[in-house]
Amino acid sequence: MGSLFDGAAVLVTGGTGSFGKTMVRTLLSRFKVSRLVIYSRDELKQEEMRTREGFSDPRLRFFLGDVRDESRLFRAMAGIDVCIHAAALKQVPALEYNPIEAVKTNIGGAECVINACIDRGVKRVMAISTDKAVNPINLYGATKLVMEKLFTQGNIYADPKATRFSCTRYGNVIGSRGSVIPLFLQQRETGTITVTDERMTRFWLTLQQGVDFVVRCLEQMAGGEVFVPKIASMSIKDVAATIAPGSKLKSIGIRPGEKMHEVLVSRAESLHAWELEDMFVLEPTIFFRKPPEWAWDKRGKRMESGSKYSSDGNPRWLTPEELRRLVDQGGHG
Repeated sequence: MGSLFDGAAVLVTGGTGSFGKTMVRTLLSRFKVSRLVIYSRDELKQEEMRTREGFSDPRLRFFLGDVRDESRLFRAMAGIDVCIHAAALKQVPALEYNPIEAVKTNIGGAECVINACIDRGVKRVMAISTDKAVNPINLYGATKLVMEKLFTQGNIYADPKATRFSCTRYGNVIGSRGSVIPLFLQQRETGTITVTDERMTRFWLTLQQGVDFVVRCLEQMAGGEVFVPKIASMSIKDVAATIAPGSKLKSIGIRPGEKMHEVLVSRAESLHAWELEDMFVLEPTIFFRKPPEWAWDKRGKRMESGSKYSSDGNPRWLTPEELRRLVDQGGHG
């Protein structure tokens, strides 16, 4: 069977970021996309992708623009079939200090993407979310929660047009910008690793695992879902001991807006979640319509009411060997 991406024109917002570049490589190598548009606001990063990092495929288009600019997005979306929305401001301390900028990009930008996709007739749109959106305690998580609501309910604005919106939500990406892994790799040269709290746990996956999940969900989505992969957990203490064995651990205290453990599916969300073998699928709380292709009730079972999927209660834990292998495979990319 052919793929959704074969012959399709695809646009990736935030295409010069860690996730965006891995997504671009994957789409170019695995699928016969007709055109692949990298939409981002930093011309230097685009030029470096083009000249230094080998992104020279003739199917690529580098489109300068900010997701806050709806008219520019409307221009960029011409002829696009699939949009992957990965652009965001995500550094927690910076966003706590610059809250209005966070709202303008992560929420206002999401609105602009939704409007441009509907007006241009983009068929499928997937937004990239985070575990920080569940029971948020910092502004970044709060803006991502609103972004999720905008995208899942964006189907109401699109109906009866062809555009469909969904989200993927997952945990910490090993080695992405802002990840603790590159910091630990750097600090191990000093013999001392700083951790906020040794008891802290997180969900972990590689960039490639995140990209593969998004690709698969785009091909399966009916519209309105939030897709959550079943991924492994590991404590910060064990991550540090694996990355820098023999180093001294120095606890510096939990930072403002930081949780001890993360949750990917909350107790409240379990009431409208389906559990499959390798993921959870959250249906929208208000259905715009139940499309014929909606079949999650036939593919999985209802999540146990009142349960949650959290990093500390996860049945799947990374071993030190597995983490080292993931880092060696390019997780620190």
